[in-house]
Amino acid sequence: MFLDHARIHIRSGKGGDGHVSFHREKFVAAGGPDGGDGGRGGDIIFEVDKGMNTLFPYKHRYQFRAGDGEEGKKKRGHGADGKDLILKVPEGTIIREEHSGEIIADMSGTNTRQIVLKGGRGGRGNMNFATPTNQAPQYGEPGKAAMELDIAMELKLVADVGLVGFPNAGKSTFLSRVTNAKPKIADYPFTTIEPNLGVVDFGDGRGFIIADMPGLIEGASEGVGLGHTFLRHIERTRVIIHLVDAASFDGRDPVEDIRAIHRELYAFNPAIMDKPIVIAANKIDAIYGMEEDPVEKLRNAFEPEGYPVYAISAVTGEGVKELLYKVLNLLETTATKQVYYEQEYFPEDMVIPADLPYTISVETDSKGRPVYVVEGPKIEKMLSYTNLDSERGFTFFQRFLHKSGIIEELKARGIDEGDTVRMYGHAFDFYDESGDIEEDN
Repeated sequence: MFLDHARIHIRSGKGGDGHVSFHREKFVAAGGPDGGDGGRGGDIIFEVDKGMNTLFPYKHRYQFRAGDGEEGKKKRGHGADGKDLILKVPEGTIIREEHSGEIIADMSGTNTRQIVLKGGRGGRGNMNFATPTNQAPQYGEPGKAAMELDIAMELKLVADVGLVGFPNAGKSTFLSRVTNAKPKIADYPFTTIEPNLGVVDFGDGRGFIIADMPGLIEGASEGVGLGHTFLRHIERTRVIIHLVDAASFDGRDPVEDIRAIHRELYAFNPAIMDKPIVIAANKIDAIYGMEEDPVEKLRNAFEPEGYPVYAISAVTGEGVKELLYKVLNLLETTATKQVYYEQEYFPEDMVIPADLPYTISVETDSKGRPVYVVEGPKIEKMLSYTNLDSERGFTFFQRFLHKSGIIEELKARGIDEGDTVRMYGHAFDFYDESGDIEEDN
């Protein structure tokens, strides 16, 4: 099943905590610290798979996470690194941060592999913290937290030529004649419900990739019908073949059909109309008994605007060769470059500013005593990075609370010695004399 968009949640691996241990050996009364470092958390890596042409593998699964790093070991043993997670995507997939819409990666061209989320660094074991004045450190460094992200993926097909036109213009028949593609063909609107890719081979080492875009209708740029679902694929093409039913089987006006599609392309992205466009007047084998030659009518309307018109029959093959050579010439002589999208969002730079606000609210426990609840993104982030079970980690967090002004704010709110302070699952007893808070076990 073809799917060109998907939303998933990704999480890299957490770094393993540094280990706290001391060398123990027979006849050695007090060995030194020998706690090893924690392992690195696994990365989330996106990789292009040339054999894929759909995002369907991500339709029924939402959560993806890499392996966590292993805790350090005694005897200076290093914890094992977490396993990287490689997510395969088709070429042309754009990865965005879901909430901002900013581009993280464009998996096209030479960018076939990109680390999107890095795993947390492993924490150092207590063997790293021995000093002449502290020869038996009782703490290790916690591993760095994992990174999490909601992302949206969309597939923009990478093709040299885009084939557009109203339903029943004959695009699928044309594609099956000029390439090895085998699209479904039938005589009713919206036969094609997914883009089809094919290779046009001239037999002399030259050729190009052509994508049949599903039939567009008026209002597509506003999401009517299949709308944006397929218009996005036209953005990467370098040349556009606009196929039109010159025989007017449905009683439509070929000139107005082309104008209508051009309006939709321009409304979706004006840059599309700057690409070379060749008009293919199809079904000339079925033109008869008309007062005015529809092909000449098309030429008179569009060639003065710079759009060459070729009369073809996708059924018999008449005029097709000339059309293809014209397109090849445009590809070889036009300076139009493949469209690639620059990175706008850098997950590794996700740093919480120091001035982000925090809130302090007062609740009561079951005995009617006040509980001061302190919340804020900076506090939550610090707690995720800090090992409060270690002396050093707890001291570090105390200093953070002082520097952030939280201690002074608690005093201003009337906190008394022994009152409880709660922060994201941690409970502390407040002591006013020292200006510190001591974790409540």
